[in-house]
Amino acid sequence: MDRCQTPWYALDPLLEYVPNNWIIWEPAAGENHIVNKLRLEKYQIIGTDLLTGENFFDWTPSFTWSCQVTNPPYSVKFDWLKRSYELGKPFALLLPVETVGAAKAQRLFNQYGIEVVLLDKRVNFKMPNKGYDSGGAQFPTAWFTWGLRIGRQLTFAKITRYTDGQRRLAF
Repeated sequence: MDRCQTPWYALDPLLEYVPNNWIIWEPAAGENHIVNKLRLEKYQIIGTDLLTGENFFDWTPSFTWSCQVTNPPYSVKFDWLKRSYELGKPFALLLPVETVGAAKAQRLFNQYGIEVVLLDKRVNFKMPNKGYDSGGAQFPTAWFTWGLRIGRQLTFAKITRYTDGQRRLAF
């Protein structure tokens, strides 16, 4: 169940905070939904994934990158968050809102800082073996960011759900 694919609209509130001259690394690319959306928005982005042999926890990119943007596997979200801070570069991780209440995450947030972009609607992820028909997440998600210099710890953002990048149809 960790292979949930991110619809393009989930990235819309984040784009104003990620400079378009940065090179983005998407280390949990999966079906390349985030990669394709950011390319459409004219970002330079490199997608890697465990399935293609690049394990986020023990592999370091040989290419130059400026910022990590990803929807990491939630089963390893605390380890992913820790490794993201250790890499020392800006990041934006799409995580369950409940992450903020976990002691493991709070220790990291207290040590390094965090800025969270809360989304006003739940994201309808493409779920394994179900596609988009499953209704998506049963919980709210948010962008947990570091190094983007948003300027406030909590930002409230609106999202408009649409089915793909070509058609912006509101549900």
